[in-house]
Amino acid sequence: MARTTLTRTILAAVSVASLFTLGACASDAGGEPAGGGETDAATTDDGVITLGFSQVGAESGWRAANTKSIQDTLTAENGFDLKFSDAQQKQENQIQAIRSYITQGVDVIAFSPVVETGWDPVLQEAKAAGIPVILTDRAVDSSDETLYESFIGSDFVKEGEMAGEWVVEQYDGEGYKAVELQGTTGAAPAIDRKEGFESAVAGSDLEIIDSQTGNFTRAEGKTVMEGFLNKHDDIDLVFAHNDDMGLGAIEAIEAAGMTPGEDIKIVTIDAVKDGMQALADGKINYIVECNPLLGPDLAEIAQKVVAGEEVEKRIVVEDLAFDQESAKEALPTREY
Repeated sequence: MARTTLTRTILAAVSVASLFTLGACASDAGGEPAGGGETDAATTDDGVITLGFSQVGAESGWRAANTKSIQDTLTAENGFDLKFSDAQQKQENQIQAIRSYITQGVDVIAFSPVVETGWDPVLQEAKAAGIPVILTDRAVDSSDETLYESFIGSDFVKEGEMAGEWVVEQYDGEGYKAVELQGTTGAAPAIDRKEGFESAVAGSDLEIIDSQTGNFTRAEGKTVMEGFLNKHDDIDLVFAHNDDMGLGAIEAIEAAGMTPGEDIKIVTIDAVKDGMQALADGKINYIVECNPLLGPDLAEIAQKVVAGEEVEKRIVVEDLAFDQESAKEALPTREY
């Protein structure tokens, strides 16, 4: 049965305090090119857990916060030797990195999958080598759940539902026309957030008139929004699958001589500082959080797996939601 983690403050304060004393990042835990640059073979006789982590990339503020949480937690001071690689949003780079970790004989492999499908062969290689795998942030689409020990992350469908429910509560009956800035095609959050949002607005009079991927980046969010504005003259609302694409949409809307948050409403997911500031400033209307601080949970699960303890298959991180006033209250102590 899945458990729900505590809020970000408790997660950081309690989970880490109970297991570790946080220190600076290990010297080899900095971002490196995908599939290369990992250091030294794993050693387990000194009690140190060698963990190979393949990150999606550095496409957004959320991803930067997620990487920092992992690197700040899985340190030498906390009993970890972290091997880190950046996949630069390419599945082939992640597969190469995972195979490198298998060759090195690390104790645990963890990664946030670029897309959902195509992982079975390399995960079977890890299983054959006796190396447990932990998924973070994003799931894989596989019928064989023995290929990974646990999946730690948010409920993306619920996030989309939360965004859609707020839109219906605020604007149902207005006949709003909406456009959607999707995340990376084939990625779990893009698939699930779309599903959740569409389900929540299905009974309303809101109409999604266009939908296109912006690959979770601010630059592509701006470019796609520019295309939407050139194509449609009746856009009332933007639903962006993350803050960065929403921030790109703001730039496009302002360049078109309109006021974001007023002429065109904007709803996003993530709640990173830049997005929260835009919400506090009235340029975004509502944000559903996706908590990136997964380092403590990853460390805890890795320790249990190495110790041979049973772990939960699905760990759901609790996410909040913010309007303008709650964003203003949260910003002064925001961790990401």
